[in-house]
Amino acid sequence: MKKNIVYIVLIAIIGIIVLIPGVRNFLKDQFFPIATIENAVTVGKDDYNIELKGINAPSTNLKNFRDKPVFLNFWGTWCPPCRKEWPSIQKLYDTRKDHVDFVLIAMKDEESAVRKFLQENNYTVPVYIAQSPISEKLLPKVFPTTFVLDKTGRILIKEDAYTDWNTEFVHQCIDNIVK
Repeated sequence: MKKNIVYIVLIAIIGIIVLIPGVRNFLKDQFFPIATIENAVTVGKDDYNIELKGINAPSTNLKNFRDKPVFLNFWGTWCPPCRKEWPSIQKLYDTRKDHVDFVLIAMKDEESAVRKFLQENNYTVPVYIAQSPISEKLLPKVFPTTFVLDKTGRILIKEDAYTDWNTEFVHQCIDNIVK
């Protein structure tokens, strides 16, 4: 008799999950969350206000990159994972610099060390050093941290670790945001 009650309760629970869309969708969102562009965090107008000293590019302000797709990377010469991902960033830059603005900000680094690193490796991706505070929304907690932003400032990709940036997925993402 107890087995029958257990089976009836299990069948009832499964029936509720399957037949009631609100319950099914709630459980699906809880156990299988999917990040959507509609839920993406947006970088606000004030978050873009960062004075940037150019190392191998003219000095500028990040706000000059608003309304454009941006590949924004925070890194340091002292950071092994940052150094490891540089070749893939350079390859991505070489093929996509006409479609996306690249802004790499060296953090906790001396300008001379950054210049030496770029020259020794023949890297041409635009590199800057922040000259004003960075908003909490963008300030990295770990290095490297990379954001891919669309024209409206939505964060479409955020990676807080070494990543191979010259992949089909990243190229498709860029193709989608430049349309």
